[in-house]
Amino acid sequence: MHKKESPAGDALSLPTFGSVLRRLRDARGISRERLARSAHLSASYVAHLELDDRDRKPTRTVVEALIGCLDEKDLVSDADRRHLYDLAGLTGLDMPTVDDLRASLSAGMRQSLIRHEPNPAAYLDTRSNVLACNAAYGQTFTGILDNGSILRWVFADERSKHALVEWEREAYLTVSLVRGFIGRSDNPKWWAETLEDLSRFPEFRRIWEAGDAGYGRETPRMVLRDAETGATRTIDLQLFQVDSVEYHDRILFVVGMPADPVEE
Repeated sequence: MHKKESPAGDALSLPTFGSVLRRLRDARGISRERLARSAHLSASYVAHLELDDRDRKPTRTVVEALIGCLDEKDLVSDADRRHLYDLAGLTGLDMPTVDDLRASLSAGMRQSLIRHEPNPAAYLDTRSNVLACNAAYGQTFTGILDNGSILRWVFADERSKHALVEWEREAYLTVSLVRGFIGRSDNPKWWAETLEDLSRFPEFRRIWEAGDAGYGRETPRMVLRDAETGATRTIDLQLFQVDSVEYHDRILFVVGMPADPVEE
């Protein structure tokens, strides 16, 4: 058991997979032997897990079986479920669809998009799919809702080259950010369908094959052109990771604020 000294001098235990599993088991009044039997595991193996034996790292199948048995007595909360997967070094839901991610957006999250009007704001997944946005976002990035994805809009829709004054820079930034997200992911296969779709666009292939990964914008500045008037304006594009119990590191929030006139 890992300990940490508190200011009072008492030894506090850091959470581990074994300690959380044992807490959930005890809370349901399930014996170790019963849990092992229900999960088709040996009692000694479960004991090793609860003692955090370094040689007995649980696989995804084992964690799913244990949670399933705990659920039979009392459903494991989403927070505890994610905690177990995180402590085991796994991801509980690692292949969510766009519909899965959209369904996870609460009414409050969607309402926040409206509160950001007239500034463009949206929830995206890390593959650049638009999960939800306000009216200003759709108007600012003309045609993006027809494509459903920033990447597809940038490389498949000529309207993106009119809207983005610095199209080459924005295309490069978008591709490098996705490459960075893939590198941080525990399941790169989640991006396979997106890459297959984009591989038919020569300009995407050119930028992708440069091999550069990005972890943020060096400057938030983005120069835009109005679809109707042709007038240009500059916004500061701010990007935030959205914490989610169900879908860890999958959802982003983006909002474009008016740029400081001094910086334009």
